[in-house]
Amino acid sequence: MKEFSLAIVGATGAVGEQLLKCIDERKIPFKSLKLLASARSAGKVINFQGKDYTVEETTEESFRDVDVALFAGGPASVAFGRKAAEGGTVVIDNSSTYRYEDDVPLVVPEVNPQDLEWHHNLIANPNCSTILLVTALYPLHKHNKVKRVVVSSYQACSGAGKEGMEELIEQSKQVLNGEEIEPKAFKYQIAFNVLPQIDKFVEDDYTKEEMKFVWETHKIMDKEVGVTPVAAVRVPVIRSHCEAVYAEFENKMTVEEARQYLGEASWVKLQDDPANFVYPMPITSSDTDFTYVGRIRPDIVNEKALNMWISFDQIRKGAATNAVQILEELIKRDLLFKNR
Repeated sequence: MKEFSLAIVGATGAVGEQLLKCIDERKIPFKSLKLLASARSAGKVINFQGKDYTVEETTEESFRDVDVALFAGGPASVAFGRKAAEGGTVVIDNSSTYRYEDDVPLVVPEVNPQDLEWHHNLIANPNCSTILLVTALYPLHKHNKVKRVVVSSYQACSGAGKEGMEELIEQSKQVLNGEEIEPKAFKYQIAFNVLPQIDKFVEDDYTKEEMKFVWETHKIMDKEVGVTPVAAVRVPVIRSHCEAVYAEFENKMTVEEARQYLGEASWVKLQDDPANFVYPMPITSSDTDFTYVGRIRPDIVNEKALNMWISFDQIRKGAATNAVQILEELIKRDLLFKNR
C-alpha cells in the first residue's frame, strides 16, 4: 500500500486526543503526522509515539501536503473540510456539517462500508447516538427486517466535549459544597439533574439531536425503517451514552434469536442476565469500542417487537474509533487514492 501523510484537525480536544489514541492502538501506518487546531491551541506540544509534535493553527494551506485528514469536528469542518477535499485530501469528518449532503457517504463500517466506494474525498462520521443505534440493530435487521424503532437516548456530558465533562465534575463539587452554580457548557445545571434537550428545537418541537436518529438511520441502514425519537436527554454521566430501544420486526423474533444474532456480531458485547444484575452501563462500556446490549425482552403489546437497553463509549466508537475504522476500511478496499 502507498504510504500516506496524516493530519488530525482539532488534535487538542477530547475527540482529537482519542483519535491519536486509536491511531496508536490500531497501528495506522502513516508516514508523517501533522497536528492542527485553532489559533488558541497553536504552539502546544503533544508527545505521540515517543515524538514531540507542535500543534499548528489550521489554515487552508495546512492541507497542501496531507493525504488524509481526520476532523474532530467543530468550526474547522465548515471552514476547511470541503476545501481540503477538493484539494485532494481525503477528509473523514466528525461534525454534522456534511452528513446529509447527497455526495457525501455517511458510514458505519460494520453496517454500510460499501458506501465508501463512491466517496469523493469527503466522508462523514455519523452522530454518536445513531452509531450506537444502528450497530445494535443491524445484526438483527440482516435476519429479520426492522420495520419500526422507538428510541430514547441518555447521553453523557462527553457529548459536549471537554467543557461538558469538566462542567459536570466542577458542578458536582459545587453542589456538594453548597456553592453557587453558573452553567456554561449547558443551559441549566447538569450535576444531579437531567436535561431533556440536546441541540436546538426544530419542526414539531423535536430537537435536532432527536431528528438525527431519523435522518441518519435512513441514510446508513434502511430508508424504510420508521424511526420515532422520543427524547434525547443529557444525563450527569461523564462518559458513555445509553439508549432504550423498541424494535418492531417484519416477522416475530424471539429473545433467543436476538441473542444469537447479536452474539455473532464481533462488535457487540451481550450483557443480558437480569437475574444476576448484568446489563449495560456507562461504567462498563467506557473506554471500549464495543456496543453493549442487554435487557432484551419481548414487547408486552406487539408480538413482533423487542425492547432492549444499549450502551457504548461516545468518544471512542461514537466518534474517534469509527473515524479511524473508516480509514482502515479505505485502506483495506484500496480506496484511499481512488480519486487521483
